[in-house]
Amino acid sequence: MPISLKTKFNSVELSDVGKVRDHNEDAIGSNLDAGLYVLADGMGGYNAGEVASSIAVKTVIGLATEACLREDRSALEVDTGMMRQTIVLRDAIARANKIIHQTAQSQASCEGMGTTIVACLFYDDRMSIAHVGDSRLYRMRKNRLEQITMDHSLLQELVDRGFYSREEAERSTNRNYVTRALGVESTVQVELNEVPVEPEDVFLLCSDGLPDMVDDEDIHLTISTFSANLETVGQQLIQLSNDHGGKDNVSVILARALEAFPAKVSLLGKLKKLFSMR
Repeated sequence: MPISLKTKFNSVELSDVGKVRDHNEDAIGSNLDAGLYVLADGMGGYNAGEVASSIAVKTVIGLATEACLREDRSALEVDTGMMRQTIVLRDAIARANKIIHQTAQSQASCEGMGTTIVACLFYDDRMSIAHVGDSRLYRMRKNRLEQITMDHSLLQELVDRGFYSREEAERSTNRNYVTRALGVESTVQVELNEVPVEPEDVFLLCSDGLPDMVDDEDIHLTISTFSANLETVGQQLIQLSNDHGGKDNVSVILARALEAFPAKVSLLGKLKKLFSMR
């Protein structure tokens, strides 16, 4: 059984309807023992967006948790150049996409629904990241804020092609046209990433309701000012979003690494490492 990561992190999860919408289509969730955090931002149809985001979060948490706990030696042998945990996230999101797409096709009330998603899974002093759409993950390290995920949006594509600068993009009013989302097609391309984690790193997962209303400089200032209390950081970020108009639902997950969390290496793993060095 894998070691629990619950004591290795301090985390908080907050969601708010905002000042304009009459219901919340964001969904958030976690498995603290597994070091798993998931955030989704639904869209499409009356109340159907919250159906899509809820399916996404529940499916990813359920499947990823099951895969992490399963003692299947063969499943550990993943020759893809990526950690097994990253592949677990990818496959769980792909399954969520299929369920959402099938539901949208079979139920008239859910026609056209979809959701963005960002998920992370901590393991062995590293973090696996999987995302689709424009929900984001940031890292604050040594007072430097960095956006780890890149939006799957029309605006980001224009930035990549040189039509907009990053600063111009932040001022643009056309920020919400996503080019990828769960449920739109029967399959979806999930973007994957892996980054090392150091003690005192702070990670922020958020729906687009935060960066649409609050620029990165103010996000940075808020985290650095209130970093001693993640609950206060989350509350202040949501308050800033609402103070600037609150035009969308806003959700945040904050997690701070308290200490290193190296994976326990089995005897078989130690032998493999020994022979690979010869």
